[in-house]
Amino acid sequence: MNRLENYLKPRSWLLVLALAALVTGCGSSGGGGSTGTAGSGPSAAEGPTGSVSTAAGSVSLGAAGHYAILAKTGVSSVPNSVVTGNVGLSPTARVGLTGWSETAAADNTDVYATSAQVAAPGKLYAADYAQPTPTNLGTAVLNMEAAYTDAAGRPAGVGATNLNRGAGTLTNDTLVPGTYTWNSALNIPTDLTLSGSATDVWIFQIAGTLDMASAKNVILSGGALPQNIFWQVSGAVTMGASTHFEGIILGQTGITFGSLASINGRLLAQTAVVLDQTTVTVP
Repeated sequence: MNRLENYLKPRSWLLVLALAALVTGCGSSGGGGSTGTAGSGPSAAEGPTGSVSTAAGSVSLGAAGHYAILAKTGVSSVPNSVVTGNVGLSPTARVGLTGWSETAAADNTDVYATSAQVAAPGKLYAADYAQPTPTNLGTAVLNMEAAYTDAAGRPAGVGATNLNRGAGTLTNDTLVPGTYTWNSALNIPTDLTLSGSATDVWIFQIAGTLDMASAKNVILSGGALPQNIFWQVSGAVTMGASTHFEGIILGQTGITFGSLASINGRLLAQTAVVLDQTTVTVP
C-alpha cells in the first residue's frame, strides 16, 4: 500500500495543476468574444462614441451613432478645432478630410488615422481606408440618411405642446419637449432654452435653412440631454461665431460652424461639414 500511495501522490498534484490551467484558459478573453462597449469592435468605429438616445420617441441613429461628425462629401477644419469623438467621411476618400494633418494608424493597418485635433482615442475614418472601414462607413451613412427620413416623417407639430410654429424666428423662447415644425427657414437670433427631463425628446423639423446668431447659446434645463434633441434640416445649417449649440444635427445638405463655436452633440451631414476652431463633443 505504501508503494502505491507513493506512486499516486505526485501524479495527483500534476492532475490538479493541469485542471487549473484548463479552467484559467477557458476564462480568458483570448481571441474570443468582445469585452468592449457597443461602440467598439471590428464592426464599428473605435474611439469615444458617446451616448445615443434610448428615450421613448427618439430617432435611432444606428451605426451613425459611432461618430461625432459624419459627412459624405468633406469634413474641413481651420485649426485648431477640438473634436471628442470619431470623424467619418464616405463615399469621399481621405482627400476630403482637409485641415486635419492626419497621422497614419500606429499599427500600420491603414484602417484609420489620428489627428492632434481629435482627442484620443478618437479617430479619423474615410472611404479609402482599409477594410473594415469602407463597409462600416457605408452602413453608418445609410443609417444617417434613415435617421433623417425618420425625423422628417414624424407627424408635424405633435408632442407635449402640440405646436406648429410655421415659418419664423425663435426669440428668447423656452421650449418644452415635443415636435416643432417650420415649413421654411428658421432663424435663432437669441439664446434658446430647452426645458425638460432626461427622458424627454425634442424633434425640430425645418424645411429650409437653420441659422443661429453669433455668441448665442442653446441652454438645457431640468435635466434635458443633448442626445435626446434632433434637428432635421433640409437646407444649410450655419452657426455664428462663438455660438454654443446642443443636440444631433441631421442635415440634408451642409453644416458650418463659425469661429470658436461649439456643440454638445453630433454633426451628421449628407454633404459637407465645415469647422473653424470649433469644439465638437459627443454627448
